[in-house]
Amino acid sequence: MNQIAPDRPKVDQKPEPSLYASHQKVQPRAVKGRVRNIKWAVLVVLLALYYVVPWFRWDRGPGVPDQAVLVDIGHARLFFLWIELWPQEVYFLTGALVLGAIGLFAVTSLYGRLWCGFTCPQTVWTDLFMWVERRIEGDRNARIKLDQGAKDGRWWKLKLSKHAAWLGIAMATGGAWIMYFNDAPTVTWALLTGQASATVYGFFALFTATTYVLAGAAREQVCTYMCPWPRFQGAMLDDNSLVVTYRDWRGEPRGKPDAAHGDCVDCKACVHVCPTGIDIRDGQQLECIGCGLCVDACDDVMAKLGRDKGLVAFETLKNLAASQAAVAGMPPGPARNAAGMAARVPQKKIRPRTLIYSGVILGVVALMLGAWMLRATLTLSVERDRAPLFVQLSDGGIRNGYTLKLANKTRGEDLHLALVLDGPQGLLLTVQDAGEDAAGRPILTTRDDGITQWRALVTAPPGLRLGDNTPVTFRLVDGSGRTLVTQRSAFMGPRR
Repeated sequence: MNQIAPDRPKVDQKPEPSLYASHQKVQPRAVKGRVRNIKWAVLVVLLALYYVVPWFRWDRGPGVPDQAVLVDIGHARLFFLWIELWPQEVYFLTGALVLGAIGLFAVTSLYGRLWCGFTCPQTVWTDLFMWVERRIEGDRNARIKLDQGAKDGRWWKLKLSKHAAWLGIAMATGGAWIMYFNDAPTVTWALLTGQASATVYGFFALFTATTYVLAGAAREQVCTYMCPWPRFQGAMLDDNSLVVTYRDWRGEPRGKPDAAHGDCVDCKACVHVCPTGIDIRDGQQLECIGCGLCVDACDDVMAKLGRDKGLVAFETLKNLAASQAAVAGMPPGPARNAAGMAARVPQKKIRPRTLIYSGVILGVVALMLGAWMLRATLTLSVERDRAPLFVQLSDGGIRNGYTLKLANKTRGEDLHLALVLDGPQGLLLTVQDAGEDAAGRPILTTRDDGITQWRALVTAPPGLRLGDNTPVTFRLVDGSGRTLVTQRSAFMGPRR
């Protein structure tokens, strides 16, 4: 007879660890100090430039937009003060982007995440949104208390006021962005009166929404999770890069302000002002944007305690290690602090990586200046027909078709130029709808500040023996016989 086995005791199984951590809202406290003043100055300048620049005027003559900075999509032009770029000159824009990237690398190698902490649009607009939030809801403790309290009439009043102000800033931001692609007064009036196109309203809504979400709701999550820069900016840093650091050799051990402890009293002022919610005392972290607000917060505490400022400071890792080695074994106190500061050395700015960055920047600048000085005001492009490559005429001749595009970048002057074909003797050149000069050469007329297109035919008469690919050159000649521009192409024929 089968026996029933006794029940085995159940083993308590530990729950699997969760791979998801809920977001903890960061509520930074307001702070005053030198770094904060610099950030306010940078914020005001950058926002003023962003909102005001589209309204600057620049007289370029009749029939041309007078907006100082304008990306004119309809006429395929980019205007920047006296500079006018055509689509064919996109390499200038590429050079500017390369300069911006290499310049950012150079600044990072010298001063750490200066871009992230002071001039990044995400930082600037988030600072502005947080300033509005503090003005309406109060500082850190008041906001925390408000969020934890009941959702009464006051709660709704403050929250709706804050979000209305955020939305107003976001709409101004989206509207200003549209002005860089349209005449500012015209598009502003069209937006306000409902006369703008669906495209304009669509982009206005897009940039309004992105500003509202990124600066109002996402905030530090953009820097921590969305931005790729923190992931590879470490490659630009070395021991001589100036970064925000906690001088642990001076602050440890943390505790009461007495002779047995370092200067750090563990007040967490540096944590409470951090816009990304990190503790700078834990060392270098991906979330740190290098804004330096923790420097001001700590300096304020040190001043109240009657101790030297600079427990949290902009410092190189090389100096941090040198100070640590100099104070090894010394007890906390003024003597240890003095020894640590004495071990510091000036930042070494000239080093291999900064020299490489400087060389690349100078090289790109030289190339762009050279290209600008050699910039042609008249260009000719020749596009040979590819379907079919050639046509065999009834009399045995071979004909190729070409599309000629003439770009005249000057204003107020239509050019009348003769088209000359250089190639094997016997080739015949004709241009549809073009007149001829006394020598029988086609005359092409260009319109000022525009592109004209012509249809050219090149014919090899019967008996003219050519290869299947014969080089030819088109030249534009002025009235004095001077060649202004040339463009090479090929005359195609049957394989011999």
